[in-house]
Parts: sequence; structure tokens; C-alpha cells
Amino acid sequence: MNSNTTNKRKIINDPVHGFIEISSELVFDLIEHPVFQRLRRIKQLGLTNFVYPGATHTRFQHALGAAHLMKSGIDVIRQKGHNITSEESEGAILAILLHDIGHSPFSHALEFSIIEGITHEHMSSVYFDVLNRQYNGHLDTAISIFNGSCRKKFLHQLVSGQLDVDRLDYLKRDSFYTGVTEGVIGSERIIKMLNVHNDMLVIDAKGIYSIEKFLIARRLMYWQVYFHKTVIAAEYLLVMLLRRARELALGGEKLFSTPPLEYFLSRRIEKKDFEDPGLHEEIVHFYTMLDDDDIMSSAKVWTEHNDPVLAKLSCNLVNRKLFRVEIRSAPFCPDYTGRIKEEVMNKYGINEHEASYFVFSDEISNHAYSDIDENILILHKNGKLVDITEASDMFNVSLLSKITKKYFICFPKEIEKF
Repeated sequence: MNSNTTNKRKIINDPVHGFIEISSELVFDLIEHPVFQRLRRIKQLGLTNFVYPGATHTRFQHALGAAHLMKSGIDVIRQKGHNITSEESEGAILAILLHDIGHSPFSHALEFSIIEGITHEHMSSVYFDVLNRQYNGHLDTAISIFNGSCRKKFLHQLVSGQLDVDRLDYLKRDSFYTGVTEGVIGSERIIKMLNVHNDMLVIDAKGIYSIEKFLIARRLMYWQVYFHKTVIAAEYLLVMLLRRARELALGGEKLFSTPPLEYFLSRRIEKKDFEDPGLHEEIVHFYTMLDDDDIMSSAKVWTEHNDPVLAKLSCNLVNRKLFRVEIRSAPFCPDYTGRIKEEVMNKYGINEHEASYFVFSDEISNHAYSDIDENILILHKNGKLVDITEASDMFNVSLLSKITKKYFICFPKEIEKF
């Protein structure tokens, strides 16, 4: 534990929630820790600022906002007569403060292009264990709340559930920084309506309209921001760039890159590697050093690399020359994809494998409410619990649980549509 005499009861001025109080000395120490400070250098929305220029906020800001909402939620639940100990309160705040601590640069790109099969959730769990050893077991309660093994189920639901404070912060924060007003939600109102019934997180009946607005806002934000076709083009350009860099590095090509990026480009890392104490420490060390700046600094140099694929992809990223994106409700015909790929091969003078970095298809899906996961339950004054899909009389909320799937194809804008 940090034993210096610094005043740790700080107040942070947040543009979304106003003043945020640091709730304990341990929370302060963890915010000051290099592992957490790294989140200042990781954008919350990846390359979404290529579409919405204001979307340059960070995982650091989001984590502080979510911790603030957690404290507010715990205060509300306590006021309604439910017992939450000081240890559980601090544990829940720490669990949400650190829930995104394992995110890779640009939030998601590295999960699918460099560190295969190792998600940010896995890395967050790794960091929880590392920090818990450093702080002599003081994160035991936070870890049990984070992974759902805690005695009080509703505390885990506040961290990860259909009405968790993670969503309550990122929807409002992302709406604020993108300027997309359709995503504005009444997070304070929803927090005030939180309650607990039979160890489950529920919403008082007076809050039903705020929940309806929340579900609609979540659906709209996915299609208008997170799955905006230009955002897709930017994110996939970054993914393809990193995949090509890694392919070259694993093949023995010497690439300019920062030391942490070079570490992950030049070797294959699997989950089993974390079982080796020496490798575990090494991976965590380089991962902690890795952030958005490593990617962009390297990409700028790669614009002049002698590999035409890497150079082209890097130039496109640095100068925002994005793929064309077509979106349909049905999968694209292989013949259609093949014709586009042939055009790219001819135009760029590359082979079929190299063309796959410029022509590819995938799918996206969205549903605002999952009727498979734990439901959002409305608590009436008579003690009756009703699912939101039945309680809502304004519209058919159950339609929001329907998974909407769309298919897209990306290719260079120089290539005409067929």
C-alpha cells in the first residue's frame, strides 16, 4: 500500500457527470498506478473520431465515470434499506474502476489482429491478480464481484448486466463526445430507481420510462455510432494493417516499431503462456507499455515500407483514405467478392492473398435487450416483479430483443461498384 502523506480525497471535474469524488485511499492509489494511467492513452471509441471528430475521449475517463455511478448506485440501494458493507462498497467501486484495464490499443483492434484468442476481459483478469498481489490481497472482494463469485449477486450485476453502470456511463459519455443526441440517457434517474429484490438488481416501477429510453438509445447508438459504416471501414483498415505487419514480422521481416509493439508483432502468444511465471511477467510488462501511440507512430513510418500492401494500408490509415463499405441484409455472393478482388489485384499489381487485405466481408449484429441473459425486472409497490417486455405499455419492447444481423463488404474506393 502507498503510505505517503498525499491528500487522497480528491475531486475530479468530469464534463459528463460533474464533480467526481475519490471514494477511498485505495481507489486513489489504483488510479495513480501506471497500469491504470495507461488508459489515458487508449481511446474509448477507437477510430470513431474519423467520423465524429469529438470522439477522442479515453478509457480512463470512462472508468472514472463508471466508478462514480457505482458509488451513487450503492448509496441509493443503501438508502432503500439494503445492507452493503464498506468492504463491499469499495470492492464494487474497484471492480468497475478496473473492469476495462485490460483493453488493447484502440480498444478492440489488437484482440483480433495481434494477440489472437486473448480478449481484453482475460487481460483484465490478469491485471486484477497482478494488482491484488501488489496490494496484499486488498482486491479480493473486488475480484469476487468482478467475476461473479461474490455472495451478493446484485453487486456483480452492477458491474456486468443489462443495466450495469458500465453501460450507463458509456452511452451518455459516447453520446456527449460524438454529439449524437439520440444516445442521451437519464443515467441519474435510472440510478435513483435502482433497487434490490431477492438479491437481484431491479428497477422501481416509477423508472420504467427511463428504461424504455435507455433501451432505445442503446439500439440507436449501435447503428449510428458503433456500427456506423465509416467507423467499420476505419476499424477494419486498422485490423488489416496490423495483420499484415504481424505476417511480415513473423516471417522474419524487420519492421520499425516501438519495443512493446515489436514484442507482440514478432511472436505468437497463447493463454497457456500466462502459466509460465517468467513469460507471464514479460507479457504483462510489454502489454502495459502498449497503447494507441505505438500503433500510430509505427504506421507513419510504415507508409514508406518496401512492402506495397503494408505501405498502402499505412498511408490509408494515416491520411484517412478509408475503404468503401456496402451493407446488406443478406450475405454477399462469392462471385461478387471475387470480381472485386480481381479488380484490386489488377489495379495494385498484387496476388490473391495480398488482395484479401483490401477486399473482405463480415457481419455485424445488434440487439438492445437480451431476453436470454438476466432480464430487466420492474418492481411494483405490491412487491410484484414484471419483465420490462411485459411492463411496458408504450411500445413492444420485446422487438428490441430481436437480433438484427447485417452483412458488409469492404474494398478500396478506387474500385467501382458492380
